[in-house]
Amino acid sequence: MTAKRVYHFEETLEGDRNMLLGGKGANLAEMTRSGLPVPPGFTVTTDACRAFYAGGKTLPNGLFEEVRAAMEKLETKLGRRFGDPRHPLLVSVRSGSAVSMPGMMDTILNLGLNDKTVAGLAEQTQNPRFAYDCYRRLIQMFGNVVYGIDGTEFERLLHRLKQNRGFREDRDVTAEAWMQLIGQYKDVILQKACKPFPQDVYDQLREAVVAVFRSWNSPRAIVYRNVHRIPDEWGTAVNVQSMVFGNLGDDSGTGVVFTRNPSTGENVLYGEYLTNAQGEDVVAGVRTPLSIAEMERRLPGIYAQLARTARQLEAHYRDMQDIEFTVERGRLYILQTRSGKRTAQAAVRIAVELARDGVIPKEEAIRRIEVSHLEQLLHRAVDPSATVDVLAQGLPASPGAASGHVVFDADTAAEWARAGKKVILVRPETTPEDIHGVIAAEGVLTARGGMTSHAAVVARGMGKPCVCGCEDIRIDLEQRRFTAGGRAVAEGDIISIDGATGRVMAGTVPLREPQITDELAQLLSWADDIRGLQVLANADNPADAKKAREFGAEGIGLCRTEHMFMSADRVPVVQAMILAESEEERRLALDRLLPMQEEDFAGIFRAMDGLPVIIRLLDPPLHEFLPNLEELIKRHLTLTLSGQGDTGECRETDRLLRKVRQLYEANPMMGLRGCRLGVVHPEIYEMQARAIFLAAVRCAKEGIRVLPRVMIPLVGHAAELKMMRELVDRVAADVFAAEGLTVSYRVGTMIEVPRAAITADQIARHADFFSYGTNDLTQMTLGYSRDDAEGKFLNVYAERKLLPSNPFQTIDTDGVGALIRWAVEKSGVVNPNLKHGVCGEHGGDKESIFFCQSAGLDYVSCSPYRVPLARIAAAQAKLAQARAQAEPAAVG
Repeated sequence: MTAKRVYHFEETLEGDRNMLLGGKGANLAEMTRSGLPVPPGFTVTTDACRAFYAGGKTLPNGLFEEVRAAMEKLETKLGRRFGDPRHPLLVSVRSGSAVSMPGMMDTILNLGLNDKTVAGLAEQTQNPRFAYDCYRRLIQMFGNVVYGIDGTEFERLLHRLKQNRGFREDRDVTAEAWMQLIGQYKDVILQKACKPFPQDVYDQLREAVVAVFRSWNSPRAIVYRNVHRIPDEWGTAVNVQSMVFGNLGDDSGTGVVFTRNPSTGENVLYGEYLTNAQGEDVVAGVRTPLSIAEMERRLPGIYAQLARTARQLEAHYRDMQDIEFTVERGRLYILQTRSGKRTAQAAVRIAVELARDGVIPKEEAIRRIEVSHLEQLLHRAVDPSATVDVLAQGLPASPGAASGHVVFDADTAAEWARAGKKVILVRPETTPEDIHGVIAAEGVLTARGGMTSHAAVVARGMGKPCVCGCEDIRIDLEQRRFTAGGRAVAEGDIISIDGATGRVMAGTVPLREPQITDELAQLLSWADDIRGLQVLANADNPADAKKAREFGAEGIGLCRTEHMFMSADRVPVVQAMILAESEEERRLALDRLLPMQEEDFAGIFRAMDGLPVIIRLLDPPLHEFLPNLEELIKRHLTLTLSGQGDTGECRETDRLLRKVRQLYEANPMMGLRGCRLGVVHPEIYEMQARAIFLAAVRCAKEGIRVLPRVMIPLVGHAAELKMMRELVDRVAADVFAAEGLTVSYRVGTMIEVPRAAITADQIARHADFFSYGTNDLTQMTLGYSRDDAEGKFLNVYAERKLLPSNPFQTIDTDGVGALIRWAVEKSGVVNPNLKHGVCGEHGGDKESIFFCQSAGLDYVSCSPYRVPLARIAAAQAKLAQARAQAEPAAVG
C-alpha cells in the first residue's frame, strides 16, 4: 500500500514532521492546530519529491489524484471552487525543505486564474484593477518558474508600459492597462515556451508542483546546499495554500516580522511591511518598505494582534521567529513562521538571553550556535576614529565591514574573486540567481530592497556585510557604473561598505579589531564548563600568543620556529647556516641565531605565563630559505657573458650555485626537513633546544611560570625520536647545571607520517605527547599535494561528491582519522599518560573537533582568532557525544 503523500494542515502525523512535511509545512500544520489565523491548505511530502527524482523527474503514479482530492476537500472547507468563473479558489504553490533555504527555490502565487476566473475575481472583489494585477503576476511567475523564461522579458514590458502611460508605481496601473500587459505576457510565453499559458487550472497546478520539485536541483539551490552542507537526498515538500490578498487596497498589505532584531538580537519586533502589496514584494526588494514600527502608528489594532502572535510563536518554538504575514481588508493572516536567520552577534545574544530567562537550558544555548558564523564577531569593523568619505547611506542589513572592487553582476564577482581580487557586488536588488556572486563577494550593496530582502537574508546567513535599500545611488548597468551625489563610481573602483551603519564609502577604509561581547563571554564560559577538549593556539610570536590568550587559549599547541626566521635581518643568517661548508662554519651562524631565538621564546613564555607552550623544532623545506636557483643561474650567466667571470662576485655566485644545486630537492616537502635535519645536522637542534631552556630559566627567574614542551617534527621511526630526545635532554641538563635552576619540561613528537601512526606503540616509549600534524598527514595519506590539489582537482571531487568535503578543511575520518584512532589506541597500551592533540588547521574546524572528541584526544590547537569557535565546537562535541551515548541506553 502506498504511504500517504498529501497532508492537510490540520492533520496530525507521527515521526519527524520536518523531514516529511518540510520546515514550512510542519510549522503551518502546527500553527493551524494552535488556532492561529493560517489560510487553509495542504502539503505534498518530501517522499513524493524523492520519488519524483527516482522516477526520472515525473510525478509518481497516483500522486496527482491525491492532490486533486485534497483540492476538493479545500473547496468544501472554503465554499469556493478551483476554476469556478464566479467564486474562484486561488492558491499559492511554495517549496519547503526540512532546513530553511530562503529564496533558493520557487514560488507561484495566484494559481487558478485564467481568462474566465479573473473576471469572477474582479466581480467578487469589486476591484478589476486588483484582479488583473493578480493575473499578470501569475503569468509572469508561471513563465519564469515553470517555463524558465528570463524574468527580464516580463520586466521590460512592464517598465515600458509604466513609462508610456506615466504610471510611477505598480499600484497606479489601471485595470485596462493590466489587460493590455496580460496579452503581451501571453505572447512572450507562446514565443519562448512554444505553448500557450494554460487555461485549465489543474494543468496549472500539475505543472507548478513539478516546477517546485525541479527547483530542488536548481543551480542556486545546489550552491546553497553545498555551502550549508544540506544533503541532496532530502528533497523539498510542496505547500498548496489558499490565497489571501495584501494588494486589495490601503487596508491591506504584506510583510515580514522577526520576533527579535536579527542583526543585534535586541528583544524588539523587527521587520517591514508594504501596504497594497502581495507576498513576494517585500522579500523580492522591488519596493522599499516601511518599518514595522510605522505599522504600529498606522494600523494599531493589527499591530497589536501581530505582536501577540509573534510572542506566542517565539514562546512555542523557544527561538526567534521569522514570520510572513498578510493583511486582507483589515484581517491578519499568518503565512509562515520559521527560526529566523541571524547574525552571529544576534545568535549569541538571543541564545544567552533565552537561557538566562529559563526558556532553554544553557546546553541548548550552546548547541544552537552555528560555529562558523561566530567568525562574524571576530571580523574587523570600520575604525570609529577614522575619517571616511561617505558616498551614500543605505539600510544596515548585515553587520561587518569590507572593501573591494565594484562589480555589477554575479558572474564578474565570481571571476574576479577567483583571480584573487576582493569585490563588492553592487546590484539594483539581488535575486536567488546571484547566489554565486554573493558567495564570492566581500560584501553586497543594493539600491532597492529592505532589511528582509533576499540580499540581506542571504548575506546575514553567510556572515557577509550588506547594505540594502540604498536609494542614494543610481545604477547604470549598461555603462557599468553607479552615481551618488553627483559622483560616478565605475566597475573596478574600490569602495567600502559598513553593514552595521549602512554607509557606503569611497576607497578603502581603516578597520579595527573585533571585541568579545559580554554575551559571547558568557556563552564561552558555559562552553568551558561543558567541554572536555582543551583549546590551544598556533602562535609563532609574542603578539599572536597574547592575542590567543585574550581569546581564551589554554596554551600554545604549535609554535613553528621556521616562521621566526622569515624577517629580512634573519634570512641571510639562516642562509649562511644552510649553505655552510663545515660544522664549524655552521656553528658560527648558529651562534648568531641563538640570542634571537632565546628572545623569541622568552617573549612567548611571558605572554603565556602559567600555560604550556609546545615549540616545534625547525621543520622547513630548505628551499624556502635558499636563493632562487633560476635567479642564480641568470646572474651567473650575465656575469660570465659580460666578461666578469674572474671577479669575486662571479666566484661567490658560482659557489652559491653549486651549493644550491647540491641541496636542490625534487620534492622538498618530503626531503631534508623535520627531524631528518636534526639527525644530519644535530647542532641546529642543539641551538634551538639551548635557546628554549635558556629562555625558560631566564623567565623562571623573573617569576614567570614556564611550561615548555619540545616537539620533534616529522618522526617516522622510534629511533629518530629516541636520538632527538637524548639530544634535548642533554642540552637541558647542561643549561640547568650552568644556570643553577631546573624547569619542568616535556618532549613529544608530531605524528604526520603514516608510518609514525602505524608504529605509534614503538614511538610512544620515547614521547610525552603526540601532536597530530593533520595537514601533512592528509597529504601523505591521500597522496595529495595540497598546493596542487586545491587548485586543480579537489573542487571537481567535491562537486561530484567523490569526497564528502575538502580533506584539508575537515579531517578525512575514514583514512587520516583511522590512523589517528589507531595511534591513540596503540600508544595508550605502552604509555597511558601520553597526551594527544591536533595542531593542523583542522583544529579550528567544527566537524574535525567532533572527530577529535570521539577519538579520545586531549586537545586541539588552532589560529588565535579561531579559539572562541573551537571552544564552542568542543562543547558541542561533548554534548553530542553524551547524547549519542545516552540514546542506545534509552533504547535498551
